[in-house]
Amino acid sequence: MSNQTIDTDAALELASLLCSRLCHDLLSPVGALSNGLELLTEEKDPAMRQRCFELLEQSARTSADKLKFFRLAFGAAGGFGESIPTAEPKALIDALVAGKDRLTIHWQVGADALPKPAVKTLLNLSLIAIEALVRGGTVDIAAEVRADGGRHLAEIVVRAAGPRIAFDDTIGQALEARLPTSELSSRTAPAAMLAAIAARLGGQLQYARSDDALVMGAVLPVG
Repeated sequence: MSNQTIDTDAALELASLLCSRLCHDLLSPVGALSNGLELLTEEKDPAMRQRCFELLEQSARTSADKLKFFRLAFGAAGGFGESIPTAEPKALIDALVAGKDRLTIHWQVGADALPKPAVKTLLNLSLIAIEALVRGGTVDIAAEVRADGGRHLAEIVVRAAGPRIAFDDTIGQALEARLPTSELSSRTAPAAMLAAIAARLGGQLQYARSDDALVMGAVLPVG
């Protein structure tokens, strides 16, 4: 079997797992929409019908926010150029954590725009950090583009700090491209995608974990 066939099989498996992850994350808000519509057809009380409309609006907004996030985090993100204003990923992440009172996001972004691969990396590292804070905490997100000799590098750092860090070692292995494709899951697929992006660009990913903090970083060549 040729290396090209092996690479194609791995790419297809990764794409399938990313689709599974997308479906999993959308199942809850879309299911809530379906349930809300069913209740609305049966409910006659005006106050309860108004409550149903509010729940439907909330579920629709959550579904739309997640679709917008994953469109850029996982997909080709058509409609954007090679450089994306940093206000875009900031808005997507802020929307993703809206209503999560135990989570606080701090931003330190020193660039008006970032290359699309850097934005994908920022979004997915932030998603991993948010999911690691099962009991709440703080996510610090920093990004900049700096000159390094005759080239430019996009640097991204995401730090999650809280009373309990839920970070499976397989996610770290996937970030470092140490997890075999046969052992990937929908949970580790985003990290594996980032490792593939970094390898293609000649960049680096790294992470460090303690009992109350998770720090992940990326350095990606620009252009």
